[in-house]
Amino acid sequence: MDEKLILLVEDNQDDIALTLRAFRKSNLNLKVVVAEDGIEALDFIFRRGKHENRDPNEYPSLVLLDLKLPKLNGIEVLKKIREKEETKLIPVVILTSSKQEADIVMGYESGANSYIRKPVDLEKFYNVVQTLGLFWLGMNEPPNSQKDI
Repeated sequence: MDEKLILLVEDNQDDIALTLRAFRKSNLNLKVVVAEDGIEALDFIFRRGKHENRDPNEYPSLVLLDLKLPKLNGIEVLKKIREKEETKLIPVVILTSSKQEADIVMGYESGANSYIRKPVDLEKFYNVVQTLGLFWLGMNEPPNSQKDI
């Protein structure tokens, strides 16, 4: 399997560390880029600012998106991703601690592929992240336009 790119959009340092550790333990061939706020996430996806020299054909195979972010919240990030033809099919999984029904509904209405609450238990958190990686990067069949991503 070719190396897959994951964009992790998360501002909590502990959750970043746990997610990265879980992916390392999964033995998937991954490159994980971390964006710590909504603007940085969009800059990466749309090759702006410090990411302007990123390969224009290299889009994330998966975006793991928190909702409560500085500068621009996760729902707004998701809406911007879905607006553009070249990014509208990128799988976006909301991975958040929010249990608010309104957040779940808004996430799906805005185009999320999945909504997952972060488990508090460390082992369950690892299992969730590893399962996400295995499903979205291994088992999921993307449309042909996204297969080289």
